[in-house]
Amino acid sequence: MNETKQLIETPSADSDATAAATDTVVTSSIDPRLDLAAAVELAGRTLAAVRPEQYDAATPCDEFDVRRLSSHLVAVVRRISVIGRGEDPFSVPSFADEIADGGWAAAWEPGAREVAEVWADPDILGRQLRLPMGVLPGAAAAAVYTHELTVHTWDLARATGQHPDWDQALIERVIGVVRRALPAETRGGRIPFAEVVTVDPEAPAIDRLVAWAGRRP
Repeated sequence: MNETKQLIETPSADSDATAAATDTVVTSSIDPRLDLAAAVELAGRTLAAVRPEQYDAATPCDEFDVRRLSSHLVAVVRRISVIGRGEDPFSVPSFADEIADGGWAAAWEPGAREVAEVWADPDILGRQLRLPMGVLPGAAAAAVYTHELTVHTWDLARATGQHPDWDQALIERVIGVVRRALPAETRGGRIPFAEVVTVDPEAPAIDRLVAWAGRRP
């Protein structure tokens, strides 16, 4: 599922959740751009390790096989730059369909560099940015895309047998945001995630994060 769209749709139904999630990011002592940069880097490394024989493999995200998810990830990194510049997020398609099989890692590199350049301005954190389904401060937008990239990196890693070195502290920060922005109750409809999957409270942070998104670790 496209977490960027979903995380923005959800707060539109609950403005208190939006405010609480935004406050969590804004009051954090960690610059959310650092987490975003780390998520971009890890997604790129995971994408680069995909092998041709894995392109048709299913992923934990029902909408995507590995080929489709790889194309979507390139589109996401491009969209993060467009959003940071204050431009129309819909100017970037949801999939990089022009890229031939196996070209996603090469396309990722210029996309990642552009994200770093666009988001280098610290003023972006307080700027109101337009995401696909709403407007959020840059700090909150960075957290939203850190979440999307992290969950989809997990999807891709699980589908291709990879074991990324997850940053536990980063993921705990993401969990703190999404638990406020994406309630466990009333999934479906306006909250189009699957039901939260129950995991041990002491489970690794990445397992707890993807379980909240309806994945089965």
